[in-house]
Amino acid sequence: MAVEERVTSAIENWAPRFIANGVDSNDLLKLTRTIQRWEDWSPSWSALANEHEHMGEQAEASRDYESAGEHFLSAAMLYHFGKFMVVRFPSQLREGHENTVRVYRRGMPYYEHINERVEIPYEHGRVIPGILRRPWGVRRPPVVILSPGLDSVKEELHAYSTDLLRRGIATLAVDGPGQGESEFGLPLRPDYEVPAGYIINYLETRSDVDASRVGMLGISLGGFFAVRAAAAEKRLKAVVMLASGYNLAEHFDRYPLLTQDAFIHRTKSGDEVATRERLKAFTLEGSTQRITIPLLVIMGRKDRLFPPEDSERVAAEVGERAELWMFDDGNHVCNNIPYKYRPQQADWLRRQLLAV
Repeated sequence: MAVEERVTSAIENWAPRFIANGVDSNDLLKLTRTIQRWEDWSPSWSALANEHEHMGEQAEASRDYESAGEHFLSAAMLYHFGKFMVVRFPSQLREGHENTVRVYRRGMPYYEHINERVEIPYEHGRVIPGILRRPWGVRRPPVVILSPGLDSVKEELHAYSTDLLRRGIATLAVDGPGQGESEFGLPLRPDYEVPAGYIINYLETRSDVDASRVGMLGISLGGFFAVRAAAAEKRLKAVVMLASGYNLAEHFDRYPLLTQDAFIHRTKSGDEVATRERLKAFTLEGSTQRITIPLLVIMGRKDRLFPPEDSERVAAEVGERAELWMFDDGNHVCNNIPYKYRPQQADWLRRQLLAV
């Protein structure tokens, strides 16, 4: 039986991402050897996630809390990547997401550092769900907002968060409109400066972080959101745009089928034609020239989703406040070479926020 195109696409485009963000390579090898139909993707990943979850429960019962945290985190990542693109199977998507949130949250007492689920007041009585993590032994640390991509969620950003925590910086990973927990009730919105404002308003109510030193790190689509926020939200002090685009509608034909499916679903446009029209508002035109804070732009020349020229354009338009790190061997989000930029971007954010 031939392997379906969406299965092949998921493996070819995102295998390095799975490993870089917490999936054991042996688990990935086992899964990719057996899945042939897209409808089997989520059930297969979820079955393996359930095994890790059960081991977490056993470790927890034995009071082996370090092991419990590791197993629950592994299970959450497997549940997440099992459902991250299955928008054609709504019940699998919802069940997988609920399991991701539930199991990650169950492990929070056992992860390193201080971990807290928060709900940020948002428009019309809604909330933006978030995970606030604070480093031990640091009084009122700077804080970095972590914005996930189109098919990502706040839980997937655990490794990014840990890099910053080790450097004395708190993190707030969020599911903005159209993302993660918020995707079921809200569409993606291009003017991310609006939710960013609510997020920083919330940080200003906290006495355990320093809301005068707030940065933002956005991954893929989240990088687009970070630049939009940097142009309008003057309380941000430094921003990282990691592997994103300038005008998202222009690249629709370039996106893999799974990414096209995800844009249709998460913009709540209904079909491809309407989605293409909706994405015209997702542009950085008029935003880059208004950025007056340090901006780090990171991109790989082998990126399949966004052309590297978009990153070069952003850096050129921002001018002297921007740094561009272009990696000739990097794929999308440079997940195939995380050692070349992940520690370094955390160092860059530390330098910017400690200098404030």
